[in-house]
Amino acid sequence: MSKTIAEINEKIKKGKAVVVTAEEVIGIAREKGVHKAAEEIDVVTTGTFSPMCSSGVFLNFGHSKPRIKLGGGKVYLNDIPVYTGLAAVDVFLGATALPEDDPRNRFYPGEFNYGGGHVIEELVAGKDLKLVAAAYGTDCYPRKKLETWVNLKDINNAILFNVRNAYQNYDVGVNLSDKMIYTYMGVLKPKLGNANYCTSGQLSPLLNDPYYKTIGIGTRVFLGGEIGYVAWHGTQHNPDVSRTKDGVPRETAGTLSLIGDLKQMKPGWLVGISMLGYGCTLAVGIGIPIPILNEEILQYTIVSDADIFAPIVDYSEDYPQRKPDVLGEVSYAELKSGHIKLQGKDVPTASLSSYPKAAEIANILKGWIERGEFLLTEPVAPLPGIESGITFKPLKERPIKE
Repeated sequence: MSKTIAEINEKIKKGKAVVVTAEEVIGIAREKGVHKAAEEIDVVTTGTFSPMCSSGVFLNFGHSKPRIKLGGGKVYLNDIPVYTGLAAVDVFLGATALPEDDPRNRFYPGEFNYGGGHVIEELVAGKDLKLVAAAYGTDCYPRKKLETWVNLKDINNAILFNVRNAYQNYDVGVNLSDKMIYTYMGVLKPKLGNANYCTSGQLSPLLNDPYYKTIGIGTRVFLGGEIGYVAWHGTQHNPDVSRTKDGVPRETAGTLSLIGDLKQMKPGWLVGISMLGYGCTLAVGIGIPIPILNEEILQYTIVSDADIFAPIVDYSEDYPQRKPDVLGEVSYAELKSGHIKLQGKDVPTASLSSYPKAAEIANILKGWIERGEFLLTEPVAPLPGIESGITFKPLKERPIKE
């Protein structure tokens, strides 16, 4: 049995495609068997809603009168600095950017109440933002100062471009030390006081296509409440890792670079986050359809939380010092139970990723496809797989001689 994306798209156009979520397909396959389920199902939808630091937006404000050259100058949106090293009125705002006067961790743990992720959220919500710019002036761009209010609808272009999203599995963070620590995995209590994790497990996009057989460059996705695309493999993409017999990575593996039009995105699917003692970031909503081209693809999508294992890592010593030690391995079914057993202790668990939001995304995407509002795309190039030789390399430090 085999299908093509073109054949599935024809069924979508006619309103005859059978679409189920990655949660629903598990029960269907158990009831009917993989062969029958693969024949009947055309698309499986996935979803995730998690903090994703490597996110940001390219903005083009348009030219003022007289013209001003923002490139090489200083620009702030609601007091958040934006990167200006692009062109006259093109800038980049990163999700983790902070106000210059933020005390950061000078008063430990810092609160990080407002940053780039919050500005992106407010842009999508249609709020007016204060733009302040200082430039050095040139003959063709004579203006040196600019203060005005800007709104997303008035900005020429706003392109969300996230260089590392939708991590394929991730660590479970714990703390073996005697003191509280503050990390991107959240607040970790001393002496194994808690364990935090951060993917949607059986709904997570790349865990439903572990070898990237249907997800590639050009794949159309749900991004921030609207249509986006896979632009490239993400930074730190690391496909050559230990996997289960079903191909599920047992550690951090693949990532995606995603792109989309911020002007079309919806409030609630891009949310600024403050992480105590760590910084600011952005929670991003992502959903990816998996075309069921054959039984093999269907088999990958029936992965359940009981089949997905994540490494438990000490974030007080082993992670910051880049030690390879892993304290153990735990399934997502165990993590979602609320407690895990580790070193003889009953450790409470919590997720930084919202499973209800992930399920909502998968269902929204399902609805789009069923109504013929969303067609699948044939990737123009595959994501690098195990055979590519791509690995995530640590920094090679070389002393700088004066």
